[in-house]
Formats: sequence, structure tokens, C-alpha cells
Amino acid sequence: MNNIKAINSLLKDELAAVETYQQMFEKLREDASLGETESLLPIYENHKTAVTSLQALIRQSGGTPAVTSGVWGAWSKLIEGGAKLLGKVSALEALRVGEKIGEEEYERALKDTELPADLFSLIMSTLLPAQKSHTHTLNRLLV
Repeated sequence: MNNIKAINSLLKDELAAVETYQQMFEKLREDASLGETESLLPIYENHKTAVTSLQALIRQSGGTPAVTSGVWGAWSKLIEGGAKLLGKVSALEALRVGEKIGEEEYERALKDTELPADLFSLIMSTLLPAQKSHTHTLNRLLV
């Protein structure tokens, strides 16, 4: 496993999540009928913290952190358009799906036998529990 490449892949996912929530907040401000943002703000903040943590791990490993979400940024564009065209429920559902995908990515990373101990610990203690919490929050908002 190329540690820096693997961590950068997770970082790109987190960067995409940050972009997605930023765009969702913009749409929610533009269209009050889409609902409130207070339940989504902690999720956004968690993703920003994950970005910082993953960037630090990459630097500690002697690498250069990714600065854009790359292909994953397309997901944020979908959310942006979906919130405006399809409404609140569809936008929240798309966020939930994105969170679930993130959860699966972290679980997949944990199965890698060459995963560095510090990344394993970060995923187990912080990143994966946060993803599960995000999914739970979005499930609650969709009820």
C-alpha cells in the first residue's frame, strides 16, 4: 500500500464532503423552503476537522496533501443542483448516500493489512464514528 496515496484518497473524499456541505448551505440560504442548517453544521465541521487530520498525517509521512477533491467534486455539484431542483428531501437523501459511501471507504481502508497504525487509530477512534453519526443524523432528518 502506498500510504500517502491511500491517505490522499480519503482526504479527497473529505474535501468533497466539505465542498458539498458548503454548497448545500448556500442553497439553503438562497431558498428558505429547503429548511434549516443547524443540524448539518456539526457534520460540516466534522468533515473540516477530518481534512485537517488527514493533511497532517500526509505531511508526517513526507507527502503533499491533495488540495482538491478531484473526481469526487462532481458529487458536490450533483448535490448543489439537486437541492435547488428536487427539494430538501432529495438533497438530504443525496447527503445521506454520500455519508454512507464515506463510511464504506473508511471500513474498506481498515481492512488493508498495510494500513499505518496512526491512520488505523484515527479512522477507528474519530473518522468512522463521525461518519456513522452523520448517517444517523441524516436518517433522523429524513423521517
